[in-house]
Amino acid sequence: MEILDVISRITHVGTAIVLIGGSAFTALVLMPAASQIPDESHQTLRAAVAERWKRFVHAGILLFLISGFYNYVRAIEDHRGDGIYHALIGTKMLLAFVIMFLAAALVGRSAALQKLRQQRGRTLTIMLTLAAAVVAIGGYAKVRGVPVDVPQEITVDAEE
Repeated sequence: MEILDVISRITHVGTAIVLIGGSAFTALVLMPAASQIPDESHQTLRAAVAERWKRFVHAGILLFLISGFYNYVRAIEDHRGDGIYHALIGTKMLLAFVIMFLAAALVGRSAALQKLRQQRGRTLTIMLTLAAAVVAIGGYAKVRGVPVDVPQEITVDAEE
């Protein structure tokens, strides 16, 4: 399983680099530069970028879900009874789901989510802030290791 563990970790981190990096590029470079061109050209560029970027977003979400689930299942055994770990990873997952929703909303066509697309800069800022929190939580959870005082096996006495 070790090679699968490595592949899953590389997939998870690599996907984060591409999607967070692409979102940061869009918010910090592309949008300010595109605002300098005429509106018609700006709209053409926005549509072309969104059409291409949505493939990365959709594939990235799928890769995140698969590799994240695999990584969690592999780590769960080492963290039985480790409440702090589960709280951290649970928070990380919830924030990641919000990020995935916002990313999909930005490249989607749903009329109900049009406001998120109209406020693209704000939505990207929220996504990048949440992504920074997810990276921080994941990094801490990974390097903190498994505390030695966490019971590895929980047993229930049948007579109680």
